[in-house]
Amino acid sequence: MTNPSAISRLLRPKSVAIVGASSTPGSLGGGVLGNLDRFGFKGDVHLINPSRADINGRPCLKTTDDLPYGVDCAVLAIPRSAVIAAVEGCARRGVGGVIIFASGFAEAGDEGKRLQARLCEIATESGIAIEGPNCLGMVNLIDGAPLTFGVTDPVPRRDGKHVAIVSQSGAMATVVRAALLAREIPVSISISTGNEAVNGIEDFLAELIADPVNSVIVMVVEQFRKPKRFIELAREARRLGKKLVLLHPGRSAAAKQSAQTHTGALTGDYDVMRAVVTRAGAIVVNTLEELIDLGEIYIRARATIAPGVAIATDSGAFKGLVLDLCEDFDLSLPEPGPEACAIINAIAPDLIQATNPLDLTAHALVDPDLYRKTMGPFLADARYGSVVLASILSNPVLARRKIEPVVKAIREFDTSKLIVFAMLGEDAEVPADIISDLRKLGVPFFRSPERALRALAAIEHHMRDGGGESAAAISPAPTLPAGVMPEYAAKRELAAIGVRTPTADLAKTLDDARAIASRIGYPVALKAQSADLSHKSDAGGVALRIGDAASLNAAWAKMQGDIARNRPDLALDGVLVESMSSPGLELIVGARRDAEWGPVLMIGLGGVFTEALHDVRVLPADLPVAGIEIEFHRLRAAAMLGAFRGQKPRDVRAAAHVVARLGHFMRAHPEVVEADINPLMVFAEGEGATALDAVIVVDAPQGR
Repeated sequence: MTNPSAISRLLRPKSVAIVGASSTPGSLGGGVLGNLDRFGFKGDVHLINPSRADINGRPCLKTTDDLPYGVDCAVLAIPRSAVIAAVEGCARRGVGGVIIFASGFAEAGDEGKRLQARLCEIATESGIAIEGPNCLGMVNLIDGAPLTFGVTDPVPRRDGKHVAIVSQSGAMATVVRAALLAREIPVSISISTGNEAVNGIEDFLAELIADPVNSVIVMVVEQFRKPKRFIELAREARRLGKKLVLLHPGRSAAAKQSAQTHTGALTGDYDVMRAVVTRAGAIVVNTLEELIDLGEIYIRARATIAPGVAIATDSGAFKGLVLDLCEDFDLSLPEPGPEACAIINAIAPDLIQATNPLDLTAHALVDPDLYRKTMGPFLADARYGSVVLASILSNPVLARRKIEPVVKAIREFDTSKLIVFAMLGEDAEVPADIISDLRKLGVPFFRSPERALRALAAIEHHMRDGGGESAAAISPAPTLPAGVMPEYAAKRELAAIGVRTPTADLAKTLDDARAIASRIGYPVALKAQSADLSHKSDAGGVALRIGDAASLNAAWAKMQGDIARNRPDLALDGVLVESMSSPGLELIVGARRDAEWGPVLMIGLGGVFTEALHDVRVLPADLPVAGIEIEFHRLRAAAMLGAFRGQKPRDVRAAAHVVARLGHFMRAHPEVVEADINPLMVFAEGEGATALDAVIVVDAPQGR
């Protein structure tokens, strides 16, 4: 097992060894050495090259066994075939950590897997930390340790908040670092984890969260190897007020399928990950651009960003486009309050009207001070947590004329609210000094208003969904028997946790069925019950709307004949005789225990909306009732939950209570892997919801 201090030594080395050091331009070892020289690395640098006595006057050692004891980090710029021997030598000489550039390990067949397994053995025996293999190394910009082979230049040391970067992809780490530095964002460190043979995202993330210099950590993660550890770290980051921004490629990959329940088939891996990770406090983004943009906004923001965006522009056409974009992004645009309206309407009567977005018209070119005049009321309005200035900048002269008054105004206001400048003009030239002036004031400068709005929408969604109050903690319940629980047994469990089910009883014989129907009252339904009968209708195991005893006799006989013909080997537990439900709106509600992320819930409208449109929401299992109710209204077909085509609004609160109870059930029963209520019939507001069909799977075998 890796010693935690070994990772710290790797990331903040005071001494470095380059195995495979070289003076050849373009070589990996030469690249590392050149970077260390450019940064003026102040620690000891040991060169290892068995074919050279020295490199430009610097002595070379033959092997890692020749190193002085206790070097902090060794960078292996050597072929795969030489890696194991080099790492074994590092372990013997007490090296803290090793960075391995070479590829051809677990990603390259059986031999590569064997070699990678050997790396794990060495690390376990010695406690050494390993970054890679198949990685681009790391760049520590604060301590001046650029342990990568790509040409890297030092940047001035800055005080204040920093962004840290950790990515399984070395290319993505490089791209994000370059983009943030180009925007004058302080970057503390950039780490490429590669194959993660020994130490992965979670190990490095723990170090980054603990470092007080890091306020924002941006991540590109293609595979989570320790999901539960990641969730713990995300919660710790949230507790410390640090932002984790995550890009997880692969959301369109085929989801794992489950033949047993709808829930398993409708909750893909990405959806599950996103629900759980978001709940833990991380911000999940969809694009590389969002990852970079949120990194900038969170660093520049002077205080916690509040919801509500005010937008001022000098284009009427763009105002219409903004309204479309904000609807697409689900970004709230509150209208200004009475005080703000009065001030704005008095600025240029009959020309500028107080709305959000605010159109300053072409008059903003004549009087650039309009931005200052309108910014004040917006910043003073409690409805807004941020203000976006979207201005046409078509040439350097116009840019300077418009931005300089804005810079002056921001200095005067000295507000803690977020101000964003988003130009219209994309690649038009803007003087670098005025962009820098904005950034020094904590104002992100975007060349695309769409990117700015998309980033603000992601932040607002995080404020709405990330963390917050959880459902009450629970204690484990008695373990349920393994296997697939048929409908009657599943409903018994649901009824025990307060989920309403139809009045019903299990009949073994026709006489039993007659007696039950007489007791509960017609009309009734008959449903064949067996753990081996997941799809009852396919075998003729369902009969609905049976209105009298004669119809019951006929339905019973037909069902027994159909099942004998379609499933001759099936052993029935009996037939459920159940009262028919009154009409309502069908929902599907389910739960699944993901092997990596734990339990999650799924909600959706039944029928075509679920199957054809994949109109579902995946939720964390500890989401409280209020949060679940909000999620119902985020379904694409959510209009059907309201007063739709003359129908009364549906009892969404009752449905949310059912979902919350199912979440409680999943948390109390770690042995349950899936549960499905399909349909959950929801009635008019105040009339509740009833589970009409259900199945629960306990300890289902893998490969089911």
